[in-house]
Amino acid sequence: MQHRYRPPARVTGLVIVTLGATGLCGCTVGPDFHAPAAPGTDQYVAGDPVTTVGETGPGGEPQTLVADQDISAQWWSLFHSAPLDGLVRTALHDSPTIVAAAAALRSAQEGYVAQRGSSVYPQVDAQFQAQREAAPGAAFGFPQAGTSTFTLFDAAVNVSYKFDLVGATRRELEALAAQTDYQRWQLEAARLTLAANVVTTVITVASLNDQVAATQEILATERDQLAIIQRQRSVGAASQADVLTQQANLAALEATLPALQKSVAQAGHRLAVLSGQTPDHASTAGLTLAALTLPAQLPVSLPAKLVRQRPDVLASESQLHQASAQAGVATANLYPQLTLTGSIGSETTSISDLFGPGTAAWNIGGSLLQPLFHGGELRAKRRQAFDNLDQATAQYRSTVLSALQDVADTLRALQDDALTLAAVARAESAARDSLDITRRQFQAGGTSYVNLLIAQRQYAQARLARIQGEMSRMTDSAALLQALGGGWWNRDKDGSG
Repeated sequence: MQHRYRPPARVTGLVIVTLGATGLCGCTVGPDFHAPAAPGTDQYVAGDPVTTVGETGPGGEPQTLVADQDISAQWWSLFHSAPLDGLVRTALHDSPTIVAAAAALRSAQEGYVAQRGSSVYPQVDAQFQAQREAAPGAAFGFPQAGTSTFTLFDAAVNVSYKFDLVGATRRELEALAAQTDYQRWQLEAARLTLAANVVTTVITVASLNDQVAATQEILATERDQLAIIQRQRSVGAASQADVLTQQANLAALEATLPALQKSVAQAGHRLAVLSGQTPDHASTAGLTLAALTLPAQLPVSLPAKLVRQRPDVLASESQLHQASAQAGVATANLYPQLTLTGSIGSETTSISDLFGPGTAAWNIGGSLLQPLFHGGELRAKRRQAFDNLDQATAQYRSTVLSALQDVADTLRALQDDALTLAAVARAESAARDSLDITRRQFQAGGTSYVNLLIAQRQYAQARLARIQGEMSRMTDSAALLQALGGGWWNRDKDGSG
């Protein structure tokens, strides 16, 4: 007749009681975290809010600043450039920076799951061991029995559970959840920074390409002018000094071209690396400012929304949350800790008799630990945790102020960009007209070469300044969209993944 092993009822109840203990919920000591209040202001700069920057004319089209308008997750699409869209998408998909940030997030998530599994639920382990022993009879008070040699087989299920009496476990999990949130916002910050770097680099490359093209056009004109002066010198209408001066002016302008071409190449290398490719894959052909559209409308989120949109502010809030939870953990360590352990199994000298009659072995126990004297260690650590909380609070406030400053600085820069571009565009137009008149006068002998040289330099400088002004206006438009958070919260809504 086969005998089935049945543990005692009180031992069977051990597992049931232990599992039921997971439903117990005591108080939770330490501070409860609440998201900080939004900034008590509804504007970024003093005075009346500016709603339009720039005006129609040679300096470009005006831009409308729309208060509280939402931002697309694909905010770079406002520049209406297919090459730019492709570069940003490639970068977000292939950049090792994003891959690393995503891995850090997954690691934090798994760390939370692991800690939750080890602390919230009972730990149940199956154990089997076999050991060969030699026990002298004297150890049992029978020296005449000699030494007994045997093999002991032990199979058991061990259970342990630590009761979360005052919320230490809950605070530890809260801290890990906050750490996971921090890594999430770090990933969003990495995506936003990468996209912004690609956009600004493309704008820079486009500006440099335009400057190279402008310089080459001016060089072609200056070479033609040199040929005219040389013909005039051959008939006595110009001096050798005029020829030499024009040659020097031409050489000085030619010397600026390699520096511009070097900057184009380096920006191209940077663009390739940002896209997760090696520098030899750099391609800057076709990138010009004319291929980019200055956004006609720019959203301006309210300060109260900004703190819920900026990844760096949200990351700082997560660190504040983590510090708050750690203060709770340090407080809980001052209170009693209750642990329940138990084991049920079978011990026998023959493996075939495991779980047979008379082989049952079990134990149940509990421990209550109350710290009494640790030389002030636990209270000092609690004070340290609250000091860390004060530090995190101040750092959060500093991050918020920096975010508000970023938007305010960029709004002011947009205004100044528009005024500067309008001025340099007028200067370019006037310099071009002046150069045309001076050239005709010089060819007719009505003005000196010095006046021609001055007009040439003024036009070259004004044309390059206008190109740089267009670059600044586009770059600061991108900077504003970045400063506002980049629209990550609309990624699923607009289908950008």
